[in-house]
Amino acid sequence: MGNEAAATPFALLPNEGEARWFLNTLALIKSTGAMTGGRLAVVEQRAPRGPASPMHVHHREGEFWYVIEGELTLWAGGELIEAPQGSLVYGPPDVPHTFAITSDEARFLLMTQPAGFEQFLEEVSVPATELVLPPESAAPTDPARLAAMAAEHGIEILGPPGLPD
Repeated sequence: MGNEAAATPFALLPNEGEARWFLNTLALIKSTGAMTGGRLAVVEQRAPRGPASPMHVHHREGEFWYVIEGELTLWAGGELIEAPQGSLVYGPPDVPHTFAITSDEARFLLMTQPAGFEQFLEEVSVPATELVLPPESAAPTDPARLAAMAAEHGIEILGPPGLPD
């Protein structure tokens, strides 16, 4: 999970980073544990309206969402949180959560502390051949495979995508 190497300064410009099609999103990995000494992972994501992740819990890291454009609705620990543009939401470790895109499209930063989530993302995604939302051919990973790979990274899948009633 952590990388004991010292972090060094770095900068990524707009549209720079490792581009991946992850579930139904375009993900640009902006920082990794290798870049930050294991302290922080940052992923810029673009996603269309609809469920964005299965209900899950991170046992290793806390998760932050910063909404750059559009609107998210998050469900964390039993609380429904509306997050319009400019919002920051934090989900601590061991708190079940999920989220959905409630605008036509959204762009947001997903940040985890400590780093490590980006390794899971890389394993379950495919390289994006262009900076667009994923085509149908980049369909989501089989749910059983996704759950098994998540468990290897301290993430427990608790339910399907979508906000609870």
